[in-house]
Amino acid sequence: MSLHLIDWVIAGACVLICFAPALFFARRAGRSTSEFFVSGRSVPWWLAGLSMVATTFSSDTPNLVTDIVRRQGVAGNWCWWAFTLTGMATVFFYARLWRRSGVMTDLEFYQVRYSGKSASVVRGFRAVYLGCFFNCMIMASVNLAACKIAGILFGLERWQTLMICGVLNVSFAAHSGLWGVLVIDMIQFFIKMTAVIAAAYFAVRQVGGLDVMVAKLTAPRTTPDGTVIHYLNVLPDFTNNWNLAFMIFIMPVAVQWWAVWYPGAEPGGGSYIAQRMLASKSEKDALGAVLFFNLAHYVLRPWPWILVGLCSLLVYPELADIQKAFPALDPKLLGHDIAYPAMLKFLPVGFVGLMVGGLLAANSSTILTHLNWGASYLVHDFYQRFVNPGASEQHYVRAGRVATVLLFACAAVLTFYLDTAKDTFDIILRIGAGTGLLYLARWFWWRITAWCEIVAMASSFAVSAGLLVAQKHGLGFSDAQALLFTIAVTTVCWVATAFLGPQTEQATLISFYTKVRPFGPGWEPIRRAAGLPVAAGTSRNNIPMALLGWSAGCATVWSGLFLVGNVLYHRWSLALMLAVVFVAAGSVLIGVVNALWSNADTAETEVRKP
Repeated sequence: MSLHLIDWVIAGACVLICFAPALFFARRAGRSTSEFFVSGRSVPWWLAGLSMVATTFSSDTPNLVTDIVRRQGVAGNWCWWAFTLTGMATVFFYARLWRRSGVMTDLEFYQVRYSGKSASVVRGFRAVYLGCFFNCMIMASVNLAACKIAGILFGLERWQTLMICGVLNVSFAAHSGLWGVLVIDMIQFFIKMTAVIAAAYFAVRQVGGLDVMVAKLTAPRTTPDGTVIHYLNVLPDFTNNWNLAFMIFIMPVAVQWWAVWYPGAEPGGGSYIAQRMLASKSEKDALGAVLFFNLAHYVLRPWPWILVGLCSLLVYPELADIQKAFPALDPKLLGHDIAYPAMLKFLPVGFVGLMVGGLLAANSSTILTHLNWGASYLVHDFYQRFVNPGASEQHYVRAGRVATVLLFACAAVLTFYLDTAKDTFDIILRIGAGTGLLYLARWFWWRITAWCEIVAMASSFAVSAGLLVAQKHGLGFSDAQALLFTIAVTTVCWVATAFLGPQTEQATLISFYTKVRPFGPGWEPIRRAAGLPVAAGTSRNNIPMALLGWSAGCATVWSGLFLVGNVLYHRWSLALMLAVVFVAAGSVLIGVVNALWSNADTAETEVRKP
């Protein structure tokens, strides 16, 4: 594909508009680690929420969704739609608790919640394990998508793409800190959404319009392995494709959302989602940011990607058709995920430049966040805590900038060992299997200790790695069976440790309970030991109210998501029914949020009463 002068001008303008404002935050970011990593805890809810949305919209996201649609149909997206349950639980159960904790990173939480050497061990280990290994795996997946897109658009080699992305992202991440990342994210979100909507419009026009697309894809198709797929359906076929339905719907909705740790959709919140909550200026802002993120993430964004994926089935029914259309493409990059950039060839002059700018923005918003988040782990939770605890704030800011460079270098090397976005997604899910329930329960049950977390991580990694090796050697079990087995073993291990292992010191538990005020019966022994009143904070720490908000939030998101889909399919009766559900659930959701916010000051007064 060739770019005209106007394309280059538009692409350059997009980059300039995104990155120029961030230059003004360099001096502020250099004042302290608090400014560099959590923006001085003064971020409003709308900016934190936009940043969360922009971060989870990376250059690999359209590729991943296209891969899913081509292999499993629209219903295959339940592998990430199910995380709505996790996201809404974070809104109503965890966002306020995170903000109350007052920590700089979610790993610092361990030494607020736990005691002894085990707390230091789990904090230091996860700083390296998540900040380096997991973080680099995610950035490598993002880089892989950038390489595939650049290979289609410009014919660039992997190393050339990585060099360009590295210079752009590392320089800004090291220069501007989280404030710069937040501002870049805000601008990039609107550029990216404009670009992907344009891509969807021209892809649909290429196949003859929405009616033609729906007509050609309504009938089920049989894949080469014999699987029958209804590509347009938002729910799988439970009668004829039970195995597929179990994998892409039942497992994610019944098990995966609470049992699996995945960056950006962690049970109870974590990683850069926690970083944005911790950077928010109040509990209200933390709650509002996560609520906005979930609505935008699941309702606003998916369908432009899905439409391109569906249209690609008509333009490039097989992978050989993509290779034929782009004969210079490196065969190692060929996969269903590359169908998205392959569809960009139908963009007219001007829109190609917008898409290039949008994809650069998508890549940068995620990479910048992961570089800043990973550096915060390595510097604040490892280097400052265990290696050099007495240095100046400026020293740690410089260390954060060095860590930023090293993280991208490691991710760039790892990029050469990955094949497709979906495969990487599955690997990360399996390694984190079984730990999710612990991350949900540790806020509400005093018995959970740092040793529980150590045992959960070790058992999850050992079992999932062992099963991956066994599958490579031909042992006959499915991915679902492997996931369930890993979850079962991991859960038994950490629950047994909670009862049989060393316990957290009571003074630490009382301090945590007094500061964070977790609600529910799981802390009753600690509350009694602390001599605190039963009713402390109950006006906004009401479990039935939180459950109502959680249920209404999930119903609002899913009804809104499927409302958009049925409007695009021109299925008006279903769209009308979903519109009624959306309005009703949304009204309940607004009522719950308003009740929580209006009672905030009253609750603070109740907590401070002797």
